[in-house]
Amino acid sequence: RELFRINIQGVETADDVSIDALAAKTDGYSGADITNVCRDAAMMSMRRIISGKTPEEIRNLRKDDVLHPISMTDFEDAVGKVSRSVGSNDIAKYEKWMEEFGSL
Repeated sequence: RELFRINIQGVETADDVSIDALAAKTDGYSGADITNVCRDAAMMSMRRIISGKTPEEIRNLRKDDVLHPISMTDFEDAVGKVSRSVGSNDIAKYEKWMEEFGSL
């Protein structure tokens, strides 16, 4: 949860965004994975707006045309695109190591 809060700090989000739901959907994701989800979600609305436009049309867009709050749908689409980079086997190995040796 805290990683999502840190990554979207200062970014406008829609009222439908639930940090708890995002945390549940990304269980097992690394910090870098969550950062990638947040970055991708932030770009979703811009991608939709520029899709199908010519470079000239894109250059002529105003800032207000492309700045929209990040919605829950944007986050869900991003979660669908960003895969976990750490597998269950890796996590099990880390947990076993922690049990044996503890943290430094």
